[in-house]
Amino acid sequence: MVCPMYYAHSTNNSDKQNWQLLRVHLKNVADIASQFAGDFNAGKLAYAGGLLHDIGKYSAEFQRRLEGANIRVDHSTAGALEARALYPKQFSRILEYIITGHHGGLLNYGSEASGLEERLGNRFLPDYSAYRDEIQAPDLKGFRPVLQPVRNGIGFTVAFYTRMLYSCLVDADSLDTEAFADPGAYSVRGRYDSFETLSRRFDEYMAVLLSGADETLINKQRREIYEQCREAASLPPQVFTLTVPTGGGKTLSSMAFALEHLKRHNLKRIFYVIPYTSIIEQNAAIFRKIFGNRNVLEHHSNFDPMTVPDDDADPVRYLLELSAENWDMPIIVTTNVQFFESLFSNKRSRCRKIHNLARSVIILDEAQMLPTDFLRPCLQALSELVRNYGSTVVICTATQPRLSDLLDESIRPAEIMRSPAELYEVFRRVNVHDLGPMSDEELTARLQKHHQVLCIVNTRAHAQHLHASLSEHGRCFHLSARMCPIHRRKQLKEIKDLIKAGAECRVVSTQLIEAGVDIDFPIVYRGATGIDSVAQAAGRCNREGKAERGEVYVFRSTERYGQATSWQRLTAEVGRMVMDIYGDPLSLRAVEAYFQRLYSYKGDKGLDREGILESFEKRAREFAFPFEDVGWKFCIIEQGTKDLIVPYGDEGRALLDELRASESPWKYARHLQGYTINIYPNEFRELERAGKIDLFGDRFWILNDMSQYSEEIGLINRKGNEGEGSLLIV
Repeated sequence: MVCPMYYAHSTNNSDKQNWQLLRVHLKNVADIASQFAGDFNAGKLAYAGGLLHDIGKYSAEFQRRLEGANIRVDHSTAGALEARALYPKQFSRILEYIITGHHGGLLNYGSEASGLEERLGNRFLPDYSAYRDEIQAPDLKGFRPVLQPVRNGIGFTVAFYTRMLYSCLVDADSLDTEAFADPGAYSVRGRYDSFETLSRRFDEYMAVLLSGADETLINKQRREIYEQCREAASLPPQVFTLTVPTGGGKTLSSMAFALEHLKRHNLKRIFYVIPYTSIIEQNAAIFRKIFGNRNVLEHHSNFDPMTVPDDDADPVRYLLELSAENWDMPIIVTTNVQFFESLFSNKRSRCRKIHNLARSVIILDEAQMLPTDFLRPCLQALSELVRNYGSTVVICTATQPRLSDLLDESIRPAEIMRSPAELYEVFRRVNVHDLGPMSDEELTARLQKHHQVLCIVNTRAHAQHLHASLSEHGRCFHLSARMCPIHRRKQLKEIKDLIKAGAECRVVSTQLIEAGVDIDFPIVYRGATGIDSVAQAAGRCNREGKAERGEVYVFRSTERYGQATSWQRLTAEVGRMVMDIYGDPLSLRAVEAYFQRLYSYKGDKGLDREGILESFEKRAREFAFPFEDVGWKFCIIEQGTKDLIVPYGDEGRALLDELRASESPWKYARHLQGYTINIYPNEFRELERAGKIDLFGDRFWILNDMSQYSEEIGLINRKGNEGEGSLLIV
């Protein structure tokens, strides 16, 4: 009797000679997943998940589907049912989650009416018992997870462990499938240089940089910061803070720490997590220059791999696209949104990469920008990575948020710098003044007296009103998210040229200019806001130290359109309290007091707006976790805006002409980011009703009437839209 052959994947060849055998796929996935999970001592459990994940394909029905039958077959429930029958609850439940979700995503545990419990209790499955002739489920006797709960959050710890194992499984499944179906792509992966090579390149780069620097006091301090970072790298993996003032060279110094720390403790990757794409682009460009294009992944929605040249004969662009799927490059530079939303997502595509965070150095740059509404869940996830996955986290900023009170006592951060307060005084470049309440008439009169001045306000509407008022007295520049990025870059270049030439230059901007924009004014005005944002504004003042002190003026607008959101009003009020107490509101003591008061006002619930931590503890004893619900709730950037493409300039119009002529318009999505603005639904509907926008390819909305777009201020505010939609979302 000839035993039937069972396959995992098919090809166009009907003789099946080059089809992938199912037992081969299962063994491959089990081996790869086990290797990944070995980084956190969970290789045996990952192996079991890999071996069982596709046993539903042993049914005759699924084999007919591979042969071309137009039928749907559930192949991902069978392995979960077998796990439930074979293993004790503490292991089976984890395997149930990761196996049932290996295509569609992690399910809520739910009940008999929905979720995982419904899936395993009420699903009719075709006979898959033939798996026992080829596969033997592994014995998990003696296996014990090595887990230490953080802040008594046993539910969160087990759920995080489940998510990491899920990541190992789906990445292993994707890689083995790719190796079979697209060996060309698979062969490109992993062509990275060793960290030994990368460290040598970095040392050579820094040697040239440091030897060529003038022996000024600032440069001596930068060298000292760099050396202290290298020395601290010998400390064991943990949470660190790196408190370095703006201009202290923290980007390269933190990289020096990361490279040395990785080498000393046999870690695997370096992650830079940054709130703003503008800073990401700057840092990634520096890192690519030092380490080479094929060793640095820049991962955010605006990044286009086609802008990175190939290295010699290596297909770097393709390599970058592949690495964005699972973060397997040596150095990854990404956003807060990508990083944290991946850690709380239930989706296969987003979770696939997170297992590579184990045994890595994770640097949170501009850490004061951690999402406040989700601060507790974010810190809990970071604590898990340190406590149970061998990672090091570096909280890096000039304005250090007070996080120690929110962390477990065993994970209190260690400061890398020996004397942050002394460093602050050395790099101090501005004086800060509180002007109190001020009308636009008074503000305009003050701004008009300055030869070069930047004024940052809280709303787009205020920026437009103030710009119009100042423009009555001469040329004034405007910057806001009503302008597409290409337009803003053009404006910024002109502004920088005028400043460099010493010419008259007045600028009114929303807070987007604080997002890592390298610009230097002698005087800056800032609408009332939190101390962290005042510090960001101060970073645009006397940036290059041309004067002994620059001047920063904080004012509270009395205009209706200058009023901010309730959150901004809260931060402004807390900021005012701190300014009333401290002579220098940007000092380290003042910044610490600001964050302490702010977090106190928010309270535990305010720092976990959606109750995410509590949701993992409610039914922790049952291993009943709400993965789907949390995936929906954890959203750092509020949804609701619409993308609108502006055909700005000759290049923008030419790009849209190419888009309209292309048979694959979706390929232009990333190229169009530079011409895209975000507007709220009410304004979008008004433009649509007026026939001012067109839909192309069922995906792209394009402004068809450029009279609606001003060279000075971008998209013109339509009547009735000064309220909702006027606030900048970075």
